[in-house]
Amino acid sequence: MALGPVMLDLVGTEITPEEHELLLHPQTGGVILFTRNFESVAQLTELVRAIHALRDPHLLVAVDHEGGRVQRFREGFTRLPPVSRLGEIYRQDRQRARELATESGWLMAAELRAVGIDFSFAPVLDVAHGLSGVIGDRAFHSDPEILADLAHHYMQGMNEAGMAATGKHFPGHGGVKEDSHLALPVDRRPLEDIRQADLVPFERMIHYGLAAIMPAHVIYTQADPELAGFSAFWLQGVLRHELGFQGVIFSDDLSMAAAHVAGSFAQRARKALDAGCDMVLVCNHPDGAREVLDSLEGYDNPVSQVRLARMHGRRPQAWAELHASARWIQAAGAVAAYDESPYLELDV
Repeated sequence: MALGPVMLDLVGTEITPEEHELLLHPQTGGVILFTRNFESVAQLTELVRAIHALRDPHLLVAVDHEGGRVQRFREGFTRLPPVSRLGEIYRQDRQRARELATESGWLMAAELRAVGIDFSFAPVLDVAHGLSGVIGDRAFHSDPEILADLAHHYMQGMNEAGMAATGKHFPGHGGVKEDSHLALPVDRRPLEDIRQADLVPFERMIHYGLAAIMPAHVIYTQADPELAGFSAFWLQGVLRHELGFQGVIFSDDLSMAAAHVAGSFAQRARKALDAGCDMVLVCNHPDGAREVLDSLEGYDNPVSQVRLARMHGRRPQAWAELHASARWIQAAGAVAAYDESPYLELDV
């Protein structure tokens, strides 16, 4: 059974009978996990194993696990600092910041791979313009070139651990104050300003081999009247053709407040897919998820299926083996030290 174009969520720490049915739907292709799905490392490992056992090829299992405010799993996992700390270190010692970015990306990815999770929606490529509270310290830096440099090393660490990277939120969420989870953000800057700043990290990361991108639920009025995630201008014109991106495009969550302008759940899903998304996320709304799955009956995109298959995780280490390894001890020590004191001298 091929991977479908819809990613769903779960209500708890086990798969319910209703969710079991939805996960077997041919238009389902993945599951995104949240803190409510986690109670222990052992439980999480079993949950992911159960999801993967449902189908072949197995459903993609993803999570938002960036560090700082956005770290879904805590107990047993290494505490990850917000990546803005790396930007602070960069001002003092750019080579050390690069090394720590690699260690951080590897550690995040290696622990998730050890419990079977395929990928995290990371890194954040939004420029820290000082406007967006929802982005804030999730951004590496205010300088697009420094941001891209750090994100590149972070991605290298992820790749080393067997995880593909997903850059977000294209073409940049850092220039608006509103949180798209709660409101409709509108960016009124000239398109050229966005090209000269916010697009730079995405352009650089595509060149470095970025596997996937998630667009922002933001309207950029000087470019297109549609939200970026529903915009053929942004996804096909700029991302695919201008920047030459050939990887996966994931929609942001279709249940977010900003997405409501695109119509019903079925309409949102169709608009996102028609605009160029390969997979759409429907979270925290079971009725919306069923509506989307039913509306896509018969939908088939072989190119998207090939792209999505590349997001399966590689080379997992068992949890105990990982934590006994010299590589983990080194990375965990480095991350803990700069979390406590960003400017502490370390041999990494």
